[in-house]
Amino acid sequence: MLAGMTDTPGHRALRKGRHSQPNGIYLVTFTAAARRPLFADFQVACAASRTFEPSAVAESAVLLCWVLMPDHFHGLLRLDGAKNLSQAVRRIKSRSSRACACAGTAQPVWAKTFHDHALRRDEDVLGTARYIIANPIRAGIVERVREYPFWNAVWL
Repeated sequence: MLAGMTDTPGHRALRKGRHSQPNGIYLVTFTAAARRPLFADFQVACAASRTFEPSAVAESAVLLCWVLMPDHFHGLLRLDGAKNLSQAVRRIKSRSSRACACAGTAQPVWAKTFHDHALRRDEDVLGTARYIIANPIRAGIVERVREYPFWNAVWL
């Protein structure tokens, strides 16, 4: 366990029933440590965003779409079968944390836990992707998705 991190009942509840399905598609959300708005800083958000591109994530999962908000991340990822969900998220967090550290951000960057939702076969992947990408609009940050620089989707 990381120094200063506690394993609270809420953290354990997030892991309860977590199951990694090879080629499964998951909506994942993780927050900045203490919900600090680290990614309101353009340079820090740029550094983190570069790590979410396909070549950076490829060994553990395919990141179908993602959006980086000022204090959290949402992504839709498909496991490649070689790693489990926790390992894939750990890799994403680790790479982006290192990039943020190089941009001058104090550690830790991310909270210890993450939330996930496994998409069922009947759930609309594109609809879920649109929901993720529209987060900056719902948060009132921009009026149109194209005005927000910190997102991407494989369908573009």
